[in-house]
Amino acid sequence: MTLVDEIREGCAWVAERATRVRIAEEAIPAYAARLPAPGLDADPPLVEGSPELLAAFHLTLDAINFGSGWFPTLRKREGRSGYWTVALGLRDRFATHGAWSADALRVLDAATLATALGQDAQHELMALFARSLNDLGAHVADEHDGSFLAVAEAAHGSAVALAERLASWNCFADSSPYDGRTIPFCKRAQIAAADLHHSGAASFHDLDRLTLFADNLVPHVLRLDGILRLDPLLTARINAEQLIEHHSPEEVELRACAVHAVELMVAARPDLTAQQVDRLLWTKGGGPHYKAVPRPRARCTAY
Repeated sequence: MTLVDEIREGCAWVAERATRVRIAEEAIPAYAARLPAPGLDADPPLVEGSPELLAAFHLTLDAINFGSGWFPTLRKREGRSGYWTVALGLRDRFATHGAWSADALRVLDAATLATALGQDAQHELMALFARSLNDLGAHVADEHDGSFLAVAEAAHGSAVALAERLASWNCFADSSPYDGRTIPFCKRAQIAAADLHHSGAASFHDLDRLTLFADNLVPHVLRLDGILRLDPLLTARINAEQLIEHHSPEEVELRACAVHAVELMVAARPDLTAQQVDRLLWTKGGGPHYKAVPRPRARCTAY
């Protein structure tokens, strides 16, 4: 069984047992039918350059593509979310100074990274970001001769194989316990594979096998759209902007039910893949209707 098979099976298992989050399965066919076809226009690239530079940028970005529980406390760029604040800060650093080498990432400290991202060096997230990048640098230096592109090439054209490799590294690890079982999500390991493909740094033949990139925004969208129905006490906690503990049953159910709900949508819409639905829903979540309502937040390194 591959990693993505384990994610799908594990999330379906959680959804079947969940008591705090329920999928309104009867609403899935109509909801899936209303999803638009994937757009042909891609977002403008954040960086341009050689495949090695593109691979360095996206692996570096996705190694720190977490922290949504802290995003309200970041110094955000005007009109930008926490994710885009970090992504654009990294883009500007690459534009000005180029990529950090693998050896430089291995020893990168929180203060240096905070300066690059325009953040307070004492912010808790900067130390977590630096630790993740230290691990990324060590793996790239020790296992791939310092080449970020070699990480992608080692997957031999398989996004699933790349996600499996990355998921074994601490900087991309993402699983949670639930009812005596470990449930893998591997959000950032999978999104790294998709980002490398869409940037042109690599080409993978099996993107359609990736799952939803389980975070906190897609469950929020699906909740407001009536696809995920939450226990009233959990809804009240989210509306009161209380943090949800990482690895707690309610957090695992939110992520797992979102993954499984998207699988049901893909079954109803064979023209869509899970990663395409992820993009549609994630983009939808940036709209004013969804931004006006508090979303679930947990402070963790998973998303």
